[in-house]
Amino acid sequence: RGFSRDTHGPNGMPSCTHLVAQKMHETMRTLGDVRFIINAGDSFYPRGVRSKLDDQWQTKWRKVFPPEVRAVPWYSVYGNHDYLNDPCICGNDLSACAQINANEKDFNWFVMPNYTWFKEIPDLDMEIIAMDLNHFMEGWNHDLPVERMSFTFCKYTGCQAACFANAAVRAGASARLFHERLAASTAKNLLVFSHYPTDYFTVSAPHFLQTLRTAKQKIVYFGGHRHSVDKWSCESIAPNEAWLSGGGGGWGCDTPTQGFVVGEVMEDYTVRTYPVYVDFSGCCSGPL
Repeated sequence: RGFSRDTHGPNGMPSCTHLVAQKMHETMRTLGDVRFIINAGDSFYPRGVRSKLDDQWQTKWRKVFPPEVRAVPWYSVYGNHDYLNDPCICGNDLSACAQINANEKDFNWFVMPNYTWFKEIPDLDMEIIAMDLNHFMEGWNHDLPVERMSFTFCKYTGCQAACFANAAVRAGASARLFHERLAASTAKNLLVFSHYPTDYFTVSAPHFLQTLRTAKQKIVYFGGHRHSVDKWSCESIAPNEAWLSGGGGGWGCDTPTQGFVVGEVMEDYTVRTYPVYVDFSGCCSGPL
């Protein structure tokens, strides 16, 4: 069992984040055997963290999510906001990256061994594939040609040219890793995630989107970015499953459905997913 959530909003909407944290804690106790959490990025609003010494690790994560919720690996990727103050968008030295951590036993941090990475979990007949697709940040705009796609938040960093180049390289590396693992993996289930929902790839990465529809394995895809928890707003990858798991507040709410997604691996290794919602009134006010 595991959760998927996009941590949109510790700074912008603290009450909502606390509601999500409390509900996750309650759900973990009910389930009793949660193995990991999938964190789809934008973990620290509004500009990410500068290092592992940044106080936001304490104020926006450790003091918000109870120890029991942080006692399992939080498998993570970078979201667009995460990169703004993080030095690793300007270079390729992983040791300089504020969120990179390969030690799964160290629960003081998220688990993210690289920008894009994979992990085999044989006893669940599952493989996790994490992707950095910030290059497709403007994928919501289906009128934008592929050649004009870029990580537009680079203009808010101190290294715009390097940022554009690094985001493009990391998206390419993520796509290669996905196709390599799809070809090589013998796992019954692939859990694939990035910061962006599937509708961002309709024009920008149609081959990737089509490959997510493979019948070779069961794929469950999680994206965040948009502030909602739902399936209806995602581009279908049937016969596989796509979730938007971005409902934690932030700058606002796109729908009333805020919360997270639970995934359960059944005795026959099929995966069952379902949403868990928190009280919308504690997340966003005013009409949508």
